[in-house]
Amino acid sequence: MEQFALDAIARITTRPPEVYDTIAVSPLTPLTGAEVSGLDLSKELTDDQVTEVKRAFLAHHVLVFRDQKLSGEDHKRFAGHFGELRPVEPPPEEGDPYILDVVATKDSKAVAGAGWHADGTADAEPSLGSMLHVTRTPEPGSGGDTLFANMHLAYESLSPAIRTLLDDLTAVHDGLIAWQGHTPPPGYVVAKSEHPVIPRHPETGRQLLFVNGAYTSHIPQLSRAESKAVLEMLYAHIATTPMLHVRVRWEPDTLVFWDNRCVQHHATWDYFPHSRHARRVAINGTRPRA
Repeated sequence: MEQFALDAIARITTRPPEVYDTIAVSPLTPLTGAEVSGLDLSKELTDDQVTEVKRAFLAHHVLVFRDQKLSGEDHKRFAGHFGELRPVEPPPEEGDPYILDVVATKDSKAVAGAGWHADGTADAEPSLGSMLHVTRTPEPGSGGDTLFANMHLAYESLSPAIRTLLDDLTAVHDGLIAWQGHTPPPGYVVAKSEHPVIPRHPETGRQLLFVNGAYTSHIPQLSRAESKAVLEMLYAHIATTPMLHVRVRWEPDTLVFWDNRCVQHHATWDYFPHSRHARRVAINGTRPRA
């Protein structure tokens, strides 16, 4: 492993240990992800509990809550502690406008979330994060894990020369890329936005890599050939660098909350013909800024 990557890891793993009074936080890897216990999300949380969950969220980027039997209102109430709820786009014809049903069965032709991506980056203000509550998992031994990749570390583990190249670039994110092979509903306006390749996290100020294969079309400051080469190199870096990743193994009644601003995710569809049922609530974010 290159020294600049080792230095990036050292900056994270040598920070002082965290202390929590109202929750227990168990890291999933030294770099990304943690399981949080000691909370019943079907009940109102205290201010101290919310404050500590927010602190754990910024430290670990992906939080896993097990054994949570939640109604839709419980789910939305918990998400509401972190910001304004984000309506589902396109709007559902029926049901709750803030809850997206994420279901895969033997009749599915594709599944939501396959391939490395962050949600809705073509929007002018992509979401802060999402909370996915899985109520039914595939049969035991049938797979269905979700992978998450740390985009702070993806940036910090690049060579200084590549970081310098990327720092002042922008990228165009086009929602039509995600619609390939499908037709958007009548009247639905597909988003398209230009964001910094290397924005800063709005709460921590830490730099991160912000391009993904599901939405990013090109880097306008480069020629098409150069843009394609740079983006393909970055996508390969995200997909093939194990230290960036954490794997979440789903169990029934598990809720996972991830920071859409600084992690990408990849839903593994390896459980066909079995089924998985989940509900997602997303939270509004802000425009990425360098």
